[in-house]
Amino acid sequence: MSLRLKNKGFFLIFFIFILDQFTKYLALKFLWPDKVIKVLPFFNLVYVENTGTAFGMFKFLGSAFFIILALITTAFLVYLLFRDSENWLVYSLIIAGALGNITDRVIYGYVIDFIDLHAGGFHWPAFNVADSAITIGIVLFLYKSFKK
Repeated sequence: MSLRLKNKGFFLIFFIFILDQFTKYLALKFLWPDKVIKVLPFFNLVYVENTGTAFGMFKFLGSAFFIILALITTAFLVYLLFRDSENWLVYSLIIAGALGNITDRVIYGYVIDFIDLHAGGFHWPAFNVADSAITIGIVLFLYKSFKK
């Protein structure tokens, strides 16, 4: 991996990580415990403590399990980041998101989610900036994989 791409990747990781932690801090400060801010007809800001994984699933496995799994996955992605410079953006997004959510689990024992998208009475499970980065990274990875 060239030094230029490495710097771009680590800058992106750092930027998303800081943005994620800052927005979670704001959610904790202004939305906790049960305030809802209606931003648009389909978008609210809420405060949710997610002890599970995506969509709150697998809560019974506990935070330690998710921290260990995320650390192993992140280490592997850092390895891939150095080995596969063509996909630096994909790996950087996923690494940044994983680090943001790992930080929450270590500090709080859960992940802070605050973005609530909904249509009528259907609410998508709340999520955060880290989740968005992970999702975008995975979608880009799948797109690139199927494009080949």
